[in-house]
Amino acid sequence: MKKSTSGKLALRLTGAISRFIINTIFYLVVVFVIIKGADYIYHFAYQVFGSVAREEAPGTDVSVQIFRGETTMNIAAKLETSLVIVDKYSFLLKTKLKEYNIMPGTYILNTSMDYNDILEIITDASNSIAQEESVEGSGAGGGGAGQGTSGAGGSGGGQGAAGAEGSGADKGASGSGGGAQ
Repeated sequence: MKKSTSGKLALRLTGAISRFIINTIFYLVVVFVIIKGADYIYHFAYQVFGSVAREEAPGTDVSVQIFRGETTMNIAAKLETSLVIVDKYSFLLKTKLKEYNIMPGTYILNTSMDYNDILEIITDASNSIAQEESVEGSGAGGGGAGQGTSGAGGSGGGQGAAGAEGSGADKGASGSGGGAQ
């Protein structure tokens, strides 16, 4: 009889130890997932509401072309691929929350700009250095003369008449804000 009680005791002890180890591993995994999730949410929220840039100043100038009719998600993906922004989803959310109206054109952006600086430039068609094209006509060579003589844009140089007229009509046609109009 003594053998069976010691066997039962060993079985119960082994079961208790294995349950303790499995529970400990489970709770460690849960805590790890919660910490990683909170870290991701914090950084994502900071990208949306804070001031985050891809690189420290002086950065690198990058030319980005935005076509008329292009979606905000495509623009965000293009900016991320061009290494101008950190994350396309945080940029997209910031653009949607603030209801920015992105204008078509070619813009010179810098990798040291934060999202607010980038949006300030690409929502003002006068900062464009080239005439806009539509998504449908982007392969047909629809480009033409530049909009102004301001070089890299943003310095307030003179605008060509075609550039000023083409952008103004598009601003009023926006139904939902976002995307190049």
